[in-house]
Amino acid sequence: MEGTSFYSYLSRMKNINRWGLMRNTRRENLQEHSMETAVLAHALALLHNRRFGGNVDCDRIAVQALFHDAAEIITGDMPTPVKYASTELREAYRKVEQEAEGTLISLLPADLKEDYLPLFRPDAEQERFVKAADKLSALIKCMEEKNMGNHEFDVAYTTLLSTLREMHFPPVDVFLEEFLPSYALTLDEQNRAGRP
Repeated sequence: MEGTSFYSYLSRMKNINRWGLMRNTRRENLQEHSMETAVLAHALALLHNRRFGGNVDCDRIAVQALFHDAAEIITGDMPTPVKYASTELREAYRKVEQEAEGTLISLLPADLKEDYLPLFRPDAEQERFVKAADKLSALIKCMEEKNMGNHEFDVAYTTLLSTLREMHFPPVDVFLEEFLPSYALTLDEQNRAGRP
């Protein structure tokens, strides 16, 4: 029925695999990436507020991160080398994404559409947190693959780490320094590190 299948479409995020051109030791789907991006965006926003005198809505940014790649339910995950191969391709893909977002919004009842539209189109300040969290999530995936001995992700890891550092975004710098190293630990090492 038109205007009521938005949520069932969103549940299909788990069917969209990421990193399609890369050999993976473990597949990552869009739903798990979106959840991790939301957790990371919330953390960055909280760091911004607590340590750098910011005043952003951490919860709102986290929810926007949940929806940041929702259009891929319709478009699929476009590999980064293809998406950014040229300005023309990047612009064309952005138009396709916007149309897909419009299609998803159209699946909502009329009285809910205005509530969801801003979640798909955050303002520039909010988007900065979501984009940084998206890159952090990708970096963490690369770390996981490298830790499993998969060299397929070596260049992506180096590129992402450089991109994150070049953002010169204090919450990202804090996350890289304080929190990222623990992602390289085994569960036993994390448990030992967490004990007083």
